Amino acid sequence: MNNYWESYSNKNTISMAITYDKEHSKIKMPKIKKRNVSAWIKKVAELHGKKVGDLSYLFCSDDHILEVNKEYLQHDYYTDIITFDYTEGDVISGDMVISVDTIATNAEKFNTSFESEFFRVVIHGVLHLCGINDKGPGEREIMEKHEDEALEVAKDFELVG
Repeated sequence: MNNYWESYSNKNTISMAITYDKEHSKIKMPKIKKRNVSAWIKKVAELHGKKVGDLSYLFCSDDHILEVNKEYLQHDYYTDIITFDYTEGDVISGDMVISVDTIATNAEKFNTSFESEFFRVVIHGVLHLCGINDKGPGEREIMEKHEDEALEVAKDFELVG
């Protein structure tokens, strides 16, 4: 499989090898404190016995994530996140494509705030890179437990502002 990020050239790099970018300027998302979000991600990975390598996030529309899903996974449906895993050993690395449209839909569906659902999806990709799955019997509940624990850890970090 090709590295997704290699085909996407508009990268904004911050320290700690974690990047955040948007498909285009009209993508609406919380005003995140990138350094704090990165520190939170590193803490969650550490709690799972992992170190953070290169992580990239692309926040996009439903239309874009559908294109990615079709091209790279041959899936013809919308989703909130696609995680491309390049993890080696205990160093997690990957590209994560996140639909803010689906986050908004899911926030309404699950009666939660956009911000809460946003960070749940952000950490969901990291948890996949840590080896937690959610497709098999009983795995969804395990993933949700880990998401909830990570969101508790997030309270020690000022993620937006």
